[in-house]
Amino acid sequence: MSAGRRIRWDHVSTVVSAAILLGAELIGAGLAAGWALAALFEASWHWERIFEGVFFLLALYGIWRFVQKARTVEPFIEG
Repeated sequence: MSAGRRIRWDHVSTVVSAAILLGAELIGAGLAAGWALAALFEASWHWERIFEGVFFLLALYGIWRFVQKARTVEPFIEG
Protein backbone atom coordinates (compact mmCIF):
# COMPACT_ATOMS: atom_id res chain seq x y z
CA MET A 1 0.00 0.00 0.00
CA SER A 2 1.39 3.38 -0.91
CA ALA A 3 1.92 6.17 1.62
CA GLY A 4 -1.13 8.20 0.48
CA ARG A 5 -3.62 5.35 0.84
CA ARG A 6 -5.25 4.38 4.10
CA ILE A 7 -7.86 1.91 5.26
CA ARG A 8 -11.28 3.36 6.10
CA TRP A 9 -12.02 1.37 9.26
CA ASP A 10 -15.45 2.95 9.63
CA HIS A 11 -16.45 1.57 6.23
CA VAL A 12 -14.90 -1.82 6.97
CA SER A 13 -16.74 -2.14 10.28
CA THR A 14 -20.04 -1.07 8.70
CA VAL A 15 -19.82 -3.63 5.89
CA VAL A 16 -18.61 -6.42 8.19
CA SER A 17 -21.38 -5.72 10.72
CA ALA A 18 -24.05 -5.72 8.02
CA ALA A 19 -22.60 -8.91 6.50
CA ILE A 20 -22.75 -10.67 9.88
CA LEU A 21 -26.38 -9.65 10.33
CA LEU A 22 -27.30 -10.64 6.79
CA GLY A 23 -25.32 -13.88 7.09
CA ALA A 24 -27.14 -14.96 10.23
CA GLU A 25 -30.46 -14.38 8.50
CA LEU A 26 -29.51 -16.10 5.25
CA ILE A 27 -27.87 -19.12 6.84
CA GLY A 28 -30.72 -19.58 9.31
CA ALA A 29 -33.30 -19.31 6.55
CA GLY A 30 -31.31 -21.68 4.35
CA LEU A 31 -31.07 -24.35 7.03
CA ALA A 32 -34.76 -23.98 7.85
CA ALA A 33 -35.68 -24.22 4.16
CA GLY A 34 -33.64 -27.40 3.78
CA TRP A 35 -35.32 -28.94 6.81
CA ALA A 36 -38.79 -27.89 5.62
CA LEU A 37 -38.22 -29.15 2.08
CA ALA A 38 -37.04 -32.53 3.38
CA ALA A 39 -40.09 -32.75 5.65
CA LEU A 40 -42.40 -31.78 2.79
CA PHE A 41 -41.11 -34.61 0.61
CA GLU A 42 -40.69 -37.00 3.57
CA ALA A 43 -37.05 -37.37 2.57
CA SER A 44 -34.43 -39.30 4.50
CA TRP A 45 -31.89 -37.75 6.84
CA HIS A 46 -29.28 -37.77 4.07
CA TRP A 47 -31.48 -35.78 1.70
CA GLU A 48 -32.23 -33.31 4.46
CA ARG A 49 -28.50 -32.66 4.87
CA ILE A 50 -28.09 -32.31 1.10
CA PHE A 51 -30.93 -29.76 0.91
CA GLU A 52 -29.48 -27.84 3.86
CA GLY A 53 -26.01 -27.93 2.27
CA VAL A 54 -27.29 -26.52 -1.01
CA PHE A 55 -29.14 -23.70 0.73
CA PHE A 56 -26.10 -23.05 2.96
CA LEU A 57 -23.90 -22.64 -0.13
CA LEU A 58 -26.47 -20.30 -1.67
CA ALA A 59 -26.44 -18.26 1.55
CA LEU A 60 -22.64 -18.01 1.43
CA TYR A 61 -22.86 -16.84 -2.16
CA GLY A 62 -25.43 -14.21 -1.15
CA ILE A 63 -23.15 -12.95 1.62
CA TRP A 64 -20.18 -12.79 -0.76
CA ARG A 65 -22.21 -10.84 -3.35
CA PHE A 66 -23.44 -8.46 -0.65
CA VAL A 67 -19.90 -7.69 0.48
CA GLN A 68 -18.74 -7.16 -3.11
CA LYS A 69 -21.57 -4.70 -3.81
CA ALA A 70 -21.19 -2.97 -0.43
CA ARG A 71 -17.51 -2.33 -1.13
CA THR A 72 -18.48 -0.27 -4.16
CA VAL A 73 -20.66 1.96 -1.96
CA GLU A 74 -18.35 1.97 1.08
CA PRO A 75 -14.78 1.67 -0.30
CA PHE A 76 -12.34 0.11 2.16
CA ILE A 77 -9.30 2.08 0.98
CA GLU A 78 -9.15 5.80 0.33
CA GLY A 79 -6.48 7.75 -1.40
